[in-house]
Amino acid sequence: MKTRKGIPFVLFLSVLVIGGCFLLQGAAGDTRVYVTNSGKKYHRENCSSLRRSKIEVSLLDAVKSGYGPCTSCKPPVLDEGEARTAVEQSPTAFYRVNIAALEGSAAADPGRMLGAEVVSHVDGDTVRVRIPNPPEGLGTVETIRLIGVDTPETVHPRREVEFFGKEASDFTKQKLLGKQVNLAFDWDTRDKYGRLLAYIYTADGACFNAALIREGYGHAYTRFTFQFMDEFRALEQEARREKRGLWGNEQ
Repeated sequence: MKTRKGIPFVLFLSVLVIGGCFLLQGAAGDTRVYVTNSGKKYHRENCSSLRRSKIEVSLLDAVKSGYGPCTSCKPPVLDEGEARTAVEQSPTAFYRVNIAALEGSAAADPGRMLGAEVVSHVDGDTVRVRIPNPPEGLGTVETIRLIGVDTPETVHPRREVEFFGKEASDFTKQKLLGKQVNLAFDWDTRDKYGRLLAYIYTADGACFNAALIREGYGHAYTRFTFQFMDEFRALEQEARREKRGLWGNEQ
């Protein structure tokens, strides 16, 4: 069968279907969602979390601004193509791995990250960096709390130095102090103490947060959701299995 223009009907129908798919994909980012004045999640219109304030935005703008989906009302999410667009349109200074929908830390693009120099270290999972010409919202010197990893305590005011804490602290000092690094972010920019939450990428493009877990200097910190949670859990299991670092002499 042919159309009036002589185009095979099956081909004509295929063009309509494919075109419709692209229209649907383009429309997804325009879906209206809602945010609050102080929250960090976006919601459906009838979500109970919107009682205090309700600001209507597009799904694409919500994601580009760093909002994550509410776990209660489960609003729509961007497809892979639109997530990529959001990354490309977001400021380089705040390269967010959650917006990019990256499946693993190795897929991150250091070229889009914020450059910094590690000027001091606090312990295994916390360092201080100097940021040249910091973007709005950041200081010239920031304390970085590494996302998704927790190393044994060495400087906690109410705890003694924990087993393998000194080794983890020394490892971070040796690998990062005085080095140029790149910073990537996730859903939350800061913790309740005001520390910047980030993934640190070293000059070779490797994620240092992941390296700490892989080498057995810390465990995956899963109290709060983060993009690479499944990967970091797997890295901890591997380190335990191979008895690396603190897992070699578990107490």
